[in-house]
Amino acid sequence: MKMINRALMGACAVGAFAAVAAHAETITVATVNNGDMIRMQGLMGEFNKAHPDIDVEWVTLEENVLRQRVTTDIATGGGQYDVLTIGNYEVPIWAKQDWLVPLEGMPEGYDADDILPALQKALSLDGKLYAAPFYAESAMIMYRTDLMEKAGLTMPEAPTWAFIKEAAEKMTDKAGEVYGICLRGKAGWGENMAFITAMANSNGARWFDTDWKPQFDSPEWKTTLDTYLELMTNYGPPGASSNGFNENLALFQTGKCGMWMDATVAASFVTNPKDSQVADKVGFAKFPVREGGENHGNWLWSWNLAIPSGSKKQDAAKTFVAWATSKEYTALVAKEEGIANVPPGTRTSLYENQDYLSAAPFAQMTIDSIEAVNTDKPSDQEIPYTGAQFVSIPEFQSIGTAVGQQFSAALAGTVSGDQALQSAQALTTREMTRAGYIK
Repeated sequence: MKMINRALMGACAVGAFAAVAAHAETITVATVNNGDMIRMQGLMGEFNKAHPDIDVEWVTLEENVLRQRVTTDIATGGGQYDVLTIGNYEVPIWAKQDWLVPLEGMPEGYDADDILPALQKALSLDGKLYAAPFYAESAMIMYRTDLMEKAGLTMPEAPTWAFIKEAAEKMTDKAGEVYGICLRGKAGWGENMAFITAMANSNGARWFDTDWKPQFDSPEWKTTLDTYLELMTNYGPPGASSNGFNENLALFQTGKCGMWMDATVAASFVTNPKDSQVADKVGFAKFPVREGGENHGNWLWSWNLAIPSGSKKQDAAKTFVAWATSKEYTALVAKEEGIANVPPGTRTSLYENQDYLSAAPFAQMTIDSIEAVNTDKPSDQEIPYTGAQFVSIPEFQSIGTAVGQQFSAALAGTVSGDQALQSAQALTTREMTRAGYIK
């Protein structure tokens, strides 16, 4: 009799599980193909155990493609996605258009107040949070300590662009396929223009004057682009005009870059011996400044999870967003991958955790760089906009990419630097006049 009862109970359990699976709600998550996002997909078993009534389908895309697809979908009300991975550029602009769902009523224990103040400000509109940060970053220098020593140099606390040029030259060994410097060259407002805008800020440049007139004809922009092209042409890898974040990450991890200036989030990947051949030979330094300057061109970026207002599965989507950006998820990554590999830059409590500070040699540089960002005044000159490595206006997405294409062409050698600046000035003036900024 007991055996029959056990069999019946087992059958009931299987039937109940099948019923849950049959009635599971499927949400579609659009995300970027960066390392932390890929890692999350590998840890979904924990989410599935806790939420068997929710199935997650992933659409994982290169960041330029992701931006294009989700922007088109949300602007047209396409409704393809229930969760979007978007940046702090889009969040306030889209929230103002009522395209995003405010993240109110998050589960007990989520602790939204623990999110770093800079991110709470960047991801909120009228006091409401419209996206939850998965990871956040500023910019810094990652460099090979062994190659720097071999070159007879010591990385200064506040390196200048002149020092970077000297180091890049001395660290380059093209015969050995080691390039002194790797920088973003792939066209895109969030690709090469993120880096170049930060570099421009550090050189005293600005996108627009107070009358919204473009400033690409200024000496500060000429200095910026000339320096960028000189560094990359003489000491950078071949085919650099096609390289974005992921391509440069791969080059650095395989020992082909002396220095790489990019997002602080890369630090855990270049120091992880499972991924990086140079893990024990990496140092970190502040983003460069011009001679006599103090503006390090710090940027602020976060990849965030947001729910489009057109989603018909908002409750399930919110459950997923809360899980993926929670302290519990951070603890899961720490358990499975090591605490140095948790998503950085989002929560105050992480930078109060001595275990993390001890395990991650880049942690202090990351939080210091994020806290140094002044998105209200990224340029030394007077400006009418906010932002850091971008300009916080809706038009920047198209203008930034168009300018990025000109600068990428200059890097590829199809136009000169001066021609690229002239084209950038003309196309930006045209678009800003058409949009009504320039009277």
